[in-house]
Amino acid sequence: MKLHQVIEILEAWTPNNYAESFDNTGLLVGDRNENLTGILVCHDTLETIVDEAIQNNCNFIVSYHPILFDGLKKITGKTYVERAVIKAIQNKISIYALHTALDNQPHGTNKVLSDAIGLTNSKVLIPQSADILKLITYVPKNHAESLKNTLFDAGAGNIGNYDQCSFALEGKGTFRGNENSHPVIGEKGIRHTEEEIQLGVIFPKHLKQNVLNVLFANHPYEEVAYELYQTLNTRQDIGMGMIGSLAKPMHEQAFLEHLKTTLNLKIVRHSGFLAKDIQKVAVLAGSGAFSIGEAIAQNADALVTGDLKYHQFFESEGNILLADVGHFESEQFTKYLIHDYLVKKIPNFAVVLSKLNTNPIHYT
Repeated sequence: MKLHQVIEILEAWTPNNYAESFDNTGLLVGDRNENLTGILVCHDTLETIVDEAIQNNCNFIVSYHPILFDGLKKITGKTYVERAVIKAIQNKISIYALHTALDNQPHGTNKVLSDAIGLTNSKVLIPQSADILKLITYVPKNHAESLKNTLFDAGAGNIGNYDQCSFALEGKGTFRGNENSHPVIGEKGIRHTEEEIQLGVIFPKHLKQNVLNVLFANHPYEEVAYELYQTLNTRQDIGMGMIGSLAKPMHEQAFLEHLKTTLNLKIVRHSGFLAKDIQKVAVLAGSGAFSIGEAIAQNADALVTGDLKYHQFFESEGNILLADVGHFESEQFTKYLIHDYLVKKIPNFAVVLSKLNTNPIHYT
């Protein structure tokens, strides 16, 4: 296989457009046209992970966290980031990261965390906005239905639990071709009036090029008139965190013990008890302090996340139980999720799950 073939499989599942603007996802090191010998799936791409890839004859590392996050001005081997990148380049090993693209995926990082805790009826906690584009085009009436169907096939017209959504208006379009034109309808040099349909569909922005390619390939006119808009609509199925319910309410202490059991934890840092049962629970894997307000607004009894600082525990304001289970611990299922997906998609290719625990935090 070629590297780009696996990238296409990954990005069909977790498009880079799902990632947050601050993030650095996608191909970080390597040549998209490289022949692959094997894939190593890991949590963090450290120097030891590159060694593991070499030992397993894998020249492609698919990582959850990006080893390159901030820009590098020098690559001299002084830091763990530089050493990992140098060793990967020296051994012709490519590196790809999913990170927040997988976090925002509806069946990604936060879904597997909520499933592990035992939440049901989970939905996205903070839906992603400005992810939806709207296409308007003008097409002869007798071509409108076939064009609409090809746009649907390209992924346009999906709204939540509905597909094949569109809106159409009838009208009259005019045009006149110059001496260099080759009009499909009418004659050059003569203004033509055509009964047309104004056709509108929406689609997620990561499908933009595919939808436009289909539009241009299937529209009957030599010059396609179209309009493309960025909407501010939110996508309820894409976004940060999840919120759902436990099957039965739990006392606060019992809930924390439940977290320790289901997530294999030694400790849980938490805010003060509120003398109420826990049933509605929000989760946000990784550093999730920014979601405290939204979890409270949605009447969550508890928020499970990581990396909470001292003063952020005060933000519970007596409204919610904040449970800091640890950054790595909240994301611990991601490499298994990635590995299982790739094995399912390319079962006859070598996809190796890293055996190394890259959590830098230890407990005594």
